[in-house]
Amino acid sequence: MAKGGKYISGFGNECASEDPRCPGSLPEGQNNPQVCPYNLYAEQLSGSAFTCPRSTNKRSWLYRILPSVSHKPFESIDRGHITHNWDEVGSDPNQLRWKPFEIPKASQKKVDFVSGLHTLCGAGDIRSNNGLAIHIFLCNSSMENRCLYNSDGDFLIVPQKGKLLIYTEFGKMLLQPNEICVIQRGMRFSIDVFEETRGYILEVYGVHFELPDLGPIGANGLANPRDFLIPVAWYEDRQVPGGYTVINKYHGNLFAAKQEVSPFNVVAWHGNYTPYKYNLENFMAINAVAFDHADPSIFTVLTAKSVRPGVAIADFVIFPPRWGVADKTFRPPYYHRNCMSEFMGLIKGHYEAKQDGFMPGGGSLHSAMTPHGPDADCFEKASMAKLVPERIADGTMAFMFESSLSLAVTKWGLKTCSFLDENYYKCWEPLRSHFTPKSRNPTGPN
Repeated sequence: MAKGGKYISGFGNECASEDPRCPGSLPEGQNNPQVCPYNLYAEQLSGSAFTCPRSTNKRSWLYRILPSVSHKPFESIDRGHITHNWDEVGSDPNQLRWKPFEIPKASQKKVDFVSGLHTLCGAGDIRSNNGLAIHIFLCNSSMENRCLYNSDGDFLIVPQKGKLLIYTEFGKMLLQPNEICVIQRGMRFSIDVFEETRGYILEVYGVHFELPDLGPIGANGLANPRDFLIPVAWYEDRQVPGGYTVINKYHGNLFAAKQEVSPFNVVAWHGNYTPYKYNLENFMAINAVAFDHADPSIFTVLTAKSVRPGVAIADFVIFPPRWGVADKTFRPPYYHRNCMSEFMGLIKGHYEAKQDGFMPGGGSLHSAMTPHGPDADCFEKASMAKLVPERIADGTMAFMFESSLSLAVTKWGLKTCSFLDENYYKCWEPLRSHFTPKSRNPTGPN
């Protein structure tokens, strides 16, 4: 089903699309005819092994003006602040928080999406297809006659400031803050920006994002499949005599090759391996309606599973506006030590557990078994609050990248960026003992 004439809806569907300028460009009854309609080339893009079970087999057929193999040899280029070296600085188990990352001024230096990528932390090994990286992108200019494809993994892109116009081989997507998109492994894309732009990226190696199982929730809820949008076919038949640059992220390094035409020359396509986007406002939150907390996993939008049941390489979790109604309950997030790693970012507003210090465009990392929780001011207010139904997080969208892997912070994240908040630990220093050894029943408004 098309929405607004620009997207097809549905997560993981078998879809088909052709540019209306070339009706009938999809071959009928087969994938690879001897001669394709309009004398196009057929090319398959595989996102899984050929022999994967049907339920996990991902591939799409692209019908294009020239095949993607038509390029000069790849040569190594400067990878900037991208890295997969998790040992370049010593480990740090402390609670870490970053102030908003500064976007370069266009008047001083033009920086596009690729040159504005900065690896903040990660774990695992690219070559064995097991792990992840978290990147920050800071850019002020569009990618001109440049595209990127990632041989290492999938990019989940979370814009925080500025909208992105994303050109892909499957069509175009307009992405605004409070939306996300996933560009899956091997898909070529280019990004136009319209102002100084900032956001977050969760990259996973070797696995793809999927919707979490709902279990006792039932058939509906959380991120519903129909709300995910896939671009419709759009092509440009454009010659680039000076050379179009195709950039490949491979083994954590960057390589570039020149070609004479735009890579976005796909006239038609069909399959289930596509880019897609999702509006976070469509998330159907499930929450406690009696007492205590549901674990934050109840807010999972997408998951990238590991081989261990119930244990993810990465989960993408959000904390959207919702009602808080739990009785006899300390309602903000509880104090916690977790076997998982938790990176949090803020798209807009104020996070409920830390009204000050945690700001849009910044982030925090609480590593495996490192204690964390609400600051002292939040604890005092929530402990004495009158427990009436209340709206939580209106005008706010916080998110979490959670992983079973123990994440290492890069040199850029700990030192070079200069946005690490050295005073983060102080938000818990005012916590004081309320212990009443001679009185079991605490006093309060409830």
